[in-house]
Parts: sequence; structure tokens; C-alpha cells
Amino acid sequence: MSEVKYKFRVRWADLDPNGHMRHTAYNDYCAQARLMYFEEISMPFHRLLSMNVGPILFREDTRFFKEIRMNEEFEVGFTISKLRKDGSKWSFRHNIYTKDGDLSAKIDVDGAWLDLAKRRTTVPPAELSDLLINGVMSEDFEWIPDKTKA
Repeated sequence: MSEVKYKFRVRWADLDPNGHMRHTAYNDYCAQARLMYFEEISMPFHRLLSMNVGPILFREDTRFFKEIRMNEEFEVGFTISKLRKDGSKWSFRHNIYTKDGDLSAKIDVDGAWLDLAKRRTTVPPAELSDLLINGVMSEDFEWIPDKTKA
């Protein structure tokens, strides 16, 4: 399966003093694309909350290539680039494209699932793990090794 893409338009609040989309707006749109993807695969945020899990990020790596300006349309792509087989840890990749289809930015995020009651990382319910395992994988997808006991 190829990358899933979501369309957006740059808002006034997304601009920086240079007149192009500010760096943190890119991350905000990626977070929205993740929520849209989970809703698309029948796992909207309210279902995650009912399962007592929520996503947490450990790292966001953003690389910029081409600016996007006020009121321009753009697309945010989503793929799963890494995943532990139990679904507990993951990496998602977002490619952001200009209205002409040029790569504007690439954002990789690493994260896990948080048990909302215990406030610790957790293995998600099998239903969620299965959706991730059968999700949209990047071309360079890798399995994250299982935890090793020391």
C-alpha cells in the first residue's frame, strides 16, 4: 500500500514573520494527519481513550526542503516506517508536498502507547496492534526488535 495523503490549506495563524508556514505548523498538521489516519482505519481518538491508551512521542525529526506560503494548498502524507510486532512502539513518516507535488518537508516521529491510568508505556489492545500491523507501510519499513531482557 502506498502513502496516504491528506489535503490542507495554510492558515494565517500558520505563518512566521518571513511569510511562509512556520516550522511548528508542519508538526501540527502531521499530528492532525495521524488522527485522520486513525479515524480512517476505524480507530478514532475517542476509541483510543475508551481503550485507556493514547499516543506519546519521543522524537520528531523535521527536514525542510521547499517553503509553503499563505493560503496555499498542500498535502501531508502518512506511512508507518517502523513498528514493534506487539504494536507497542512505532515510527511514522510524514512527507509534506506543495500544491505542485514537490517535497516541502519530511517529518519522522517515534512514539509508543501510553496507559492513561498508569502513565506508563504499554502494549496496546490486540485490535489496535492488528490495525497497525496491517497499516500503510513505508517503502523502507523495518520491524523494531522486541525488548531484550538483561
